[in-house]
Amino acid sequence: MTAEEQRAFFEDQGYLVLEDFMTAAEVDTCETEIDHLHRFAASLAAEDPRRLDFQLEPYVDAAAQDGHDLPLLRKIEQTRDYSDIFCDLAAHPKLIDTVRLLLGDDLLLFRSTLMLKPALHGSVHALHQDSAYWPMDPPSLVTVSIALNDSAADNGCIQVIPGSHKWGMRDWGLIAQDKDKPLTQRDDLDLSRLTPMPLTAGSALLFHSLVVHGSGPNNSPRPRHTALYAYFPPTVHYRPKPGAAREKTVPVIHGLGGRSTLTLAADA
Repeated sequence: MTAEEQRAFFEDQGYLVLEDFMTAAEVDTCETEIDHLHRFAASLAAEDPRRLDFQLEPYVDAAAQDGHDLPLLRKIEQTRDYSDIFCDLAAHPKLIDTVRLLLGDDLLLFRSTLMLKPALHGSVHALHQDSAYWPMDPPSLVTVSIALNDSAADNGCIQVIPGSHKWGMRDWGLIAQDKDKPLTQRDDLDLSRLTPMPLTAGSALLFHSLVVHGSGPNNSPRPRHTALYAYFPPTVHYRPKPGAAREKTVPVIHGLGGRSTLTLAADA
């Protein structure tokens, strides 16, 4: 597709696939870094506040956790704080060229996360819209999910409902669900267009932050490792809930005169 066709497809369907933008060597480096981060998580003392950024699979019992040398992690938040590799990946030139096509030249980073579905234990990620959980308005961010190993139905690839970014914002509740739970228990969703998005390692799925998406359990012997970033332009404002911090400093990924960060202030 041409750039114009890509933008038109994203605006209509709410998602876009960027195939094989990473080299095999870059993917291998990321996989090695994920192993390092698991080892780092295992080294943290129980009282270390950084442990909050390393979330265990919530439905794995203590016996199963103890049977592994490394923790069975569901996700790692704030990856920029723990890894230069994943800090740099957020600004990968081939990726950012595509995000700029969708959002413009001035790009800010809202989220830097690793989503991990450990082999045989990865939980269900119930259908939801990202913006329903984020204090950003208007809800027009672009979420990027980068496959760091091959993802398919058996290890819980992402599924999306094309065009659902046009539905408006809805409430969704708890996202993490046990492996035997369905993708949704709602009866007001049209699931006829629910579409799996298998990806080869080094490819990415970009989707509007109002696109309804989720992922099934990982019943395979292969993990599903995903680097997740969320980008937004300066026209999106910070709208924190009462009691939350009134300012948020975010990285500048591209544009804005070359500055490195921008502090967003909530409206009075």
